[in-house]
Amino acid sequence: MAAITILLLLFVLSGADGTYIVGGRDAAPQSRPYMASLQIRGRHICGGALVRQNFVLTAAHCQLRIPYTVVLGANSLTANESTQQQFTAIRAIPNPNYDGHANDIMLLQLNGSAQLTEAVQVIPLKTGRLRTSSQCITAGWGDVGDNGTLPIRLQEVNVTTLPQRTCRRRWRSVPIPRTMVCGVGARVFQGFCSGDSGGPLVCDGAAAGVVSFSGRRCGDPRTPDVYTRVSSFREWITNVVNNN
Repeated sequence: MAAITILLLLFVLSGADGTYIVGGRDAAPQSRPYMASLQIRGRHICGGALVRQNFVLTAAHCQLRIPYTVVLGANSLTANESTQQQFTAIRAIPNPNYDGHANDIMLLQLNGSAQLTEAVQVIPLKTGRLRTSSQCITAGWGDVGDNGTLPIRLQEVNVTTLPQRTCRRRWRSVPIPRTMVCGVGARVFQGFCSGDSGGPLVCDGAAAGVVSFSGRRCGDPRTPDVYTRVSSFREWITNVVNNN
């Protein structure tokens, strides 16, 4: 458990230095209008997804003690884009059962409601069972080569989900509960990296997962990317957003 906690911490700290999706491609402008960039002092730390006009879904291990700026409607994080909307996260609500590994999911309450536009939209939550070998997408900003090279625009990568048995076999030393799901890219070294933490796994147009952790080499299929399974926490998410 201590090793996993250190791994997740490294994901957040590495994210501050800009390590993100590898082996991906430019996302078309405004094609991922639910994407959120969680920033501290103007630097991207984690990703997220807008699930209500005043709530962003992200990973619990992204929680820091410094207030977040949440940027919506972005394609480039360095350009002055008229589509961008900025908010402050006034409350971080991690799942109460988060233990440094399992239940790695959190909601951020914003200090206002996003104005829905072509560039800013709410993403629905995945309902029902996520099938094995589902074709999905994850997206984020940052290192495109696992070597400190930052992209100009939002990156995305195709992801295929794996059977639970395969995931557990490849992660022999790390427990993978049923509330998590693994995915891999089509090629070796293709997938998410540390600064993508908290971003969504999108399947059939809905948020099906939240980026949690991976191995030391980004996109290495020997240690598949691991996401928190959204359907396992749908009731909790609904209760939080409806009661706040």
